[in-house]
Amino acid sequence: MSCGFNQLTNLDVTKNTALTGLYCAKNQLTSLDVTKNTALTMLWCWDNQLISLDVTKNTALTELWCGINQLTSLDITNNTALTVLKCGDNQLTSLDVTKNPNLIRLECSDNQLTSLDVTKNTALTYLNCNENKLTSLDVTKNTALTSLRCAGNQLTSLDVTKNTALTSLYCVDNQSTSLDVTKNTALTKLYCDNNQLTSLDVTKNTALTQLSLAGNIGDWWAELEIGDDDFPF
Repeated sequence: MSCGFNQLTNLDVTKNTALTGLYCAKNQLTSLDVTKNTALTMLWCWDNQLISLDVTKNTALTELWCGINQLTSLDITNNTALTVLKCGDNQLTSLDVTKNPNLIRLECSDNQLTSLDVTKNTALTYLNCNENKLTSLDVTKNTALTSLRCAGNQLTSLDVTKNTALTSLYCVDNQSTSLDVTKNTALTKLYCDNNQLTSLDVTKNTALTQLSLAGNIGDWWAELEIGDDDFPF
């Protein structure tokens, strides 16, 4: 069922129990009851005005796009089949993804998360947790990651030595004093501006096409930058 990009303020799908897909993005919904839609595999309700969303009965869900709403909490512990979760631009203070081992893509940027445990999400290839309040992030178990975006947090360190498949890393606006990318030989894009780095070894990163280091300690980084004029962050 597709009814996105309208001005709907109400949508009753409680009688549509056979629904497998619901696309109601970019409306003006303040509530959405999908508790009777247990066959749903895809729910795209992003860019509405939802203050709550109960998906605990939707155990068949594989994709949930609920970003750009006003959610303060989201319980996905019953949604073990999820492969894609996009819940950015909400007001989430916590997010438990430890019961979602099949997640391939997780986007939870622009929330108020103070912690994020992705150690059980070993299938992740894309993680965007930009603009939260994270002080630490353990991605050592996420060896399939190809893209990591953790900019705008409060990270004092970031270990990516186990993430050898990484092709892009965005960790700008943190508080990292060191960064080891010598094992990340597949990197093509590396942005680590506005940290507290005093040096960075990129001699092993011969595939880099974009490298931006501005706003770190000293002026050592200026001569290392690659493609900054062509690819501004």
